[in-house]
Amino acid sequence: MRLILTALIFIEGLFFLVMGLGFLVMPASTVTSFHLAPDGAGGLAVLRADFPALFFVGGGAMIWGAWKRNGDLLLVPAAIFGIALLGRFVSLLADGPYPQFWSPMIVEAIAVILSLVGGRVLPHRLT
Repeated sequence: MRLILTALIFIEGLFFLVMGLGFLVMPASTVTSFHLAPDGAGGLAVLRADFPALFFVGGGAMIWGAWKRNGDLLLVPAAIFGIALLGRFVSLLADGPYPQFWSPMIVEAIAVILSLVGGRVLPHRLT
């Protein structure tokens, strides 16, 4: 069970790293799937800075926590993607649904669930 959980956490962490890399290397083409539009050089700079930060830290903590079998590290992505999921719920209530609104919510919910379960199941130790 722990091996499967560790593998799932690792795989989702890799998914987030690839998404962050897309924003860093090709922000103009990556933003279309996120319903964003860059506004000149400043907008591209924000996309290259903020989105990779979110995805690299969240995904990297998932990979590192899974690799080291350290439940403490998994609390970081649980918090990051939990806040993102909360923001999506607030937006859903305030602005209403849009086509495929549930898709990113599922990805974030899975990240939160895997991270919290991994945080409970995997050992806690300083690394």
